[in-house]
Amino acid sequence: MGVSKRQFLLVVLGTALAGTASAHGPSRLKVELGIDIAAPADKVWARIGNFQDMSWHPAVASSSGNGGNAAEATRVLVLKGEGKPTIEEALRRHDPAGMSYAYKITKVDPAVLPVNNYASTLSVESTGEGKSRVTWKGAFYRGYPNNDPPPEQNDDAAIKAVTGVYQGGLDALKAEFEGGAK
Repeated sequence: MGVSKRQFLLVVLGTALAGTASAHGPSRLKVELGIDIAAPADKVWARIGNFQDMSWHPAVASSSGNGGNAAEATRVLVLKGEGKPTIEEALRRHDPAGMSYAYKITKVDPAVLPVNNYASTLSVESTGEGKSRVTWKGAFYRGYPNNDPPPEQNDDAAIKAVTGVYQGGLDALKAEFEGGAK
């Protein structure tokens, strides 16, 4: 049983197109930042460990939510700035003994934070007497899920935005505990 030239070309073309389609699209991005703070880990955890209270972050005007620190608790962050944009989040895991919690963004306008499918962990660890390290890490996709994203929603924009959020929060914590201006 022979294969016609037309059938052969269709198979080759189909294979080539299938390979091309799977080679494009967004990749999962990651950001991890940490900061050393001259304060005991339990005191730093007491400040950031309540999922419902993100008043320590300078970009947050207010936060409110339901469910406390139980899995699936929710919060809405109202950000400072024109229009008071919001970010809705859900708690995935809260571990007071391990001084960490994991959460995800459930709703955000990509113009506010250019990410999709965002999940993050915030943790504190003791690094010696009266010293701690806060680590904030997240994984996400860029705000524009298709090929050829606009510049404000591409990979670089997503990484820059998340890095800015993390660095702003970590710097504020360090300043709060070490006596600097917030």
